[in-house]
Amino acid sequence: MTTALATAAPKGGAWLLEGTAHDTVFTPERMNDEHKMMARTTSDFALNEVIPVLDRLENKEWALSKALVHRCGELGLMGTDTPEEYGGLDLDKASSLIVAENIAKAASFTVTFGAMTGLSIMPLLLFGNDAQRRKYLPKLISGEWAGAYALSESGSGSDALGARARAVRRDDGSYVLNGEKMWISNASFADLIIVFAKVDGEHFTAFIVERTFPGVSSGKEEHKLGIHGSSTAPIILQDAIVPAENVLGEIGKGHKVAFEVLNYGRFKLGAMCSGGAKAVIGEAAKYASTRKQFGVSISTFGAIKHKLGEMTLRTYGVESMMYRLAGLIEEAKAAGTGSHAQNLRDALEEFASESSIAKVAGSEVIDYVIDENVQIHGGNGFVTDYPAERHYRDARVNRIFEGTNEINRLLIPGILIKRAVKGELKLIPAAMALLDEVMSPALAEPPGDGTLEAEQAAVVAFRKVALLILGAAMQKYMQKISDEQEVLMHVADIMIDAYTAESSVLRALDADARRLPNAVLHVDAARAIVSDAAARIEANAKSALAAMADGDMLRTQLAALRRVLKVTPVNTVTIRRALADATVERGSYIFG
Repeated sequence: MTTALATAAPKGGAWLLEGTAHDTVFTPERMNDEHKMMARTTSDFALNEVIPVLDRLENKEWALSKALVHRCGELGLMGTDTPEEYGGLDLDKASSLIVAENIAKAASFTVTFGAMTGLSIMPLLLFGNDAQRRKYLPKLISGEWAGAYALSESGSGSDALGARARAVRRDDGSYVLNGEKMWISNASFADLIIVFAKVDGEHFTAFIVERTFPGVSSGKEEHKLGIHGSSTAPIILQDAIVPAENVLGEIGKGHKVAFEVLNYGRFKLGAMCSGGAKAVIGEAAKYASTRKQFGVSISTFGAIKHKLGEMTLRTYGVESMMYRLAGLIEEAKAAGTGSHAQNLRDALEEFASESSIAKVAGSEVIDYVIDENVQIHGGNGFVTDYPAERHYRDARVNRIFEGTNEINRLLIPGILIKRAVKGELKLIPAAMALLDEVMSPALAEPPGDGTLEAEQAAVVAFRKVALLILGAAMQKYMQKISDEQEVLMHVADIMIDAYTAESSVLRALDADARRLPNAVLHVDAARAIVSDAAARIEANAKSALAAMADGDMLRTQLAALRRVLKVTPVNTVTIRRALADATVERGSYIFG
């Protein structure tokens, strides 16, 4: 199965520098029959086997969690990324995304599932040797074993390399591990744990640790705000004995394991957030259509239509971005000339910046959608009789998982800056050429009246603004740019909006070109997304420029910004109403 639509291997960050043809982008509307089968299988499992037992999971019935893990193995849901020789299905990244989206209907179990697929299976797949893969992957993929990933410590959350857990090599080649890992998903029942410790207190290294190894135990369950149906507890290492053959990767190269696995985790988390948002929109629409106030359904009120329309718009943007990214990662992997693991590692690293965009955008969109769902439910959204309350508790952690959103905002431009400095990405020449363009007297021709022509021109402008601000920051701060976190976060927000808007426009153009039944709604959604993004991009650009300059320099830069960013607002009220009406009529997210 393949999702690759273009011919040349794609490059991360290249979207900033050049346009993309809509027929080269993978979209949800391009799913094939096998994709749709995976979606149905996963959705049926979540709806029929997980959601009915959520209360039992929240009561810490970990035997039930392990039984559900085993059931996932039977259904083939945990082997999408893994070659058949290790018990997997070796499907494309769209399949992995689709499974993640549909499992997300049950957030607590989604955490259990994610700790298995993204944080236990993936490290072994990417960095394990053949013996390690053959020994452990079939047990994890089948669900016979549950897995966990032990990176964080009480004093080193985002600063993973500041870990204090130690590993000392013994004369027989084995290692003695001591330390305590915190906030570990699946800790209470995991059979296998990927543990990070410093060999001789210095060389950060990954280890494959079995629960049955001497000195390995878990602590008490954390009392959490949400995701009560997932296990979160410390992993305690007290003179734990780990065989020499259980070093994962190379001594002192644990950071590569940790960070490259997190690239995939961020992509998967974005998918889970997208899927969760789509499910919640359905709940909100059904409630709004049946709830009456003043003798009429609240779904007829303009304020409620605004909420349902905005929930749909934001989710459409994230979903469009996620499927586009899945296609790019798969395409880059397929173009590789190395082993399966090497090609996948390279592809994930190539799109690390975009994966951070997906994580930030997805986690913040689902927060918005779930918050508005509570508001639509009113008092009923605040009590446990309705699922809105549980969703609200469960979603908050997504902005902390897989690196906080603050860390990821710094990574989005930071990764591209490093590539530019190395000459791998032509950001600096592009920024300089843009500056010359902006200062020249020639004016760009106005867009035509064709389908989304104005929005396509706006997306080009968005990319130029991102380059303009990033180039100005690199020129001003040079090697110290990483210290200017506020400016970098403004740049990140511009890039998030630009990538989301472009992905939405490309998807809508494709729907229009193929004359899909709801193509008009696709086009309207893209128009509204672009219109709203323009205002946010302008605000972020102005704030960034004001932080870097003042006086005549600032006035000159603001004038350049005005030359680049000329977007006429559209009537988003009408668009939101149309999307809301269609959502209520269908009783679910309309683009799924």
